[in-house]
Amino acid sequence: MIPSYDPNDTEAGLKLLEDLTTNADAIQQQVLHQILSQNSETEYLRSFIDGESCSIQEIFKNKAPVVNYEDIKPFIQRICDGDSSDILSAQPITELLTSSGTSGGKPKLMPSTAEELDRKTFFYNMLVPVMNKFVNGLDEGKGMYLLFIKPEIKTPSGLQARPVLTSYYKSEQFKNRPFNKYNVITSPNDAILCEDSQQSMYCQLLCGLVQRSHVLRLGAIFASAFLRAVKFLENHFTELCADIRTGTVASWITDSGCRDSVLSILNGPNQELADEIEALFNAKSREGILKRVWPKTKYIEVIVTGSMAQYIPTLEFYSGGLPLVSVMYASSECFFGLNINPLCKPSDVSYTLLPNMAYFEFLPVDDKSHEETQLESRSTDDVSLMDKDRIVDLVNVEIGRYYELIITTFAGLYRYRVGDILKVTGFHNKAPQFSFVERRNVVLSIDTDKTSEEDLMKAVTQAKLIHLQGLLLTEYTSYADTSSIPGHYVLFWELKPRYDNDPPMLDKKMMEDCCSEVEDCLDYVYRRCRNKDGSIGALEMRVVSLGTFDALMDFSISQGSSVNQYKTPRCVKSGGALQILDSRVIGKFFTKRVPQWEPLGLDS
Repeated sequence: MIPSYDPNDTEAGLKLLEDLTTNADAIQQQVLHQILSQNSETEYLRSFIDGESCSIQEIFKNKAPVVNYEDIKPFIQRICDGDSSDILSAQPITELLTSSGTSGGKPKLMPSTAEELDRKTFFYNMLVPVMNKFVNGLDEGKGMYLLFIKPEIKTPSGLQARPVLTSYYKSEQFKNRPFNKYNVITSPNDAILCEDSQQSMYCQLLCGLVQRSHVLRLGAIFASAFLRAVKFLENHFTELCADIRTGTVASWITDSGCRDSVLSILNGPNQELADEIEALFNAKSREGILKRVWPKTKYIEVIVTGSMAQYIPTLEFYSGGLPLVSVMYASSECFFGLNINPLCKPSDVSYTLLPNMAYFEFLPVDDKSHEETQLESRSTDDVSLMDKDRIVDLVNVEIGRYYELIITTFAGLYRYRVGDILKVTGFHNKAPQFSFVERRNVVLSIDTDKTSEEDLMKAVTQAKLIHLQGLLLTEYTSYADTSSIPGHYVLFWELKPRYDNDPPMLDKKMMEDCCSEVEDCLDYVYRRCRNKDGSIGALEMRVVSLGTFDALMDFSISQGSSVNQYKTPRCVKSGGALQILDSRVIGKFFTKRVPQWEPLGLDS
């Protein structure tokens, strides 16, 4: 199910895409048959296949439950502890991929096999002909793609657990990738694989600046990561230009691989180039700076769908009108689909699911806001029993409807709820196209963090119990502030004294301790982003005057909300609501320390 083709051959790639999407139904049936046949002797599948006389696909559809992570976690934990892979997969599980969602404060772990790396390589190769169809001359220059690795966890059995992109960048498929004239990048492997994110960032930007005249496209995986790089560049351009001017690398770059690879690209002093770049950054405004520094750039490739859409205005400020291109839809569980119209507006992005990547099913969410809440309140067994007959296959979804994505993978996930809500926007041949709507039950996200309403409530509850003295928390809400780089969480708290109605006396240390306690109680991924990655800024608390949340309710009702059904939103996104909250702020406080985090072993 992994076709081979030469990614230098654009015509062959586009023909392959047409074949896959034209035969989507047949390919999906082949995928399901292959997955089930290959894994029929696993402990998980045997539990409901044994003793049945129907075809394995029919048994699967009738008896396999729809599951979430908590249902499969015991099986994965056994593999972490040293049990055989054939609990879930006939192929050896070679690593576990850490999802940005969390379970019990630790990252979710998704099984992966050696074959999955080949499948991901195929997926990345399919991006090339799609871009070539819309943008000419990509073989005449390079891409400045900023790629980073993240920390790894060691399981008791010795398996590595790491983010999916770290897995791919460390793989032989990436490190020894064949030359592709359409996909040459400015960053050397040694800089990408440097574990110190600051050194890696510095060296990749230095290489991109030195090769400025060859850069045709800029990018990173997520908009948040790309903007952190822009901010880093603004803060360090003087030092970067000094290195270009002298042909040396800053003394604080101590990683030998980084130093050696960058020095070979610098290839001696370049006074003229350093002066040009420095003059651009010393200009009156930074608006459009990316287009001025890399004048041949044709587009910026970053994911700007889902929670990343909040960064579009900032990207547009820096980009100078360059198209923002979201090319792929992927996760730790599986790589799903491509944007085959990559130059469309960010608001119009749809992804065409590739039918050979996994077996896809969809649970209808008829009234998204209402039914999604209903699904969240049910147990997994209830979802299986009540909704199994409503699940539809890939080719049977309907344009305009909302669905929750369910996947069955080659690596050992069976009817797994990914947690993504999608809307069908059309079809390419027989393959449906989806816009990403949202993650189920996620209220806050800045980078790869995904904080649910429940997680936020637990953190706020813990903070007020431990640190609020003489004050009552009457209401709270939040929002993700991306006006700064990096972005940060903002909490709005309405506080009142326990024994009178006077304005609260706000002790600075007490409120800062509350901020720190909230952060300490948030999950593993949030704390890693704050502590290790630096991709989220310090949490901020804004205390508002008494009656603010009554005014917020009045505003919502004026916008059409029902007075009988109104519930304080735990995250606000409308400009009007934020204006009401900000106009009544009586005190602002920030966390004064980063939360504790370390890549502990999973047995600790």
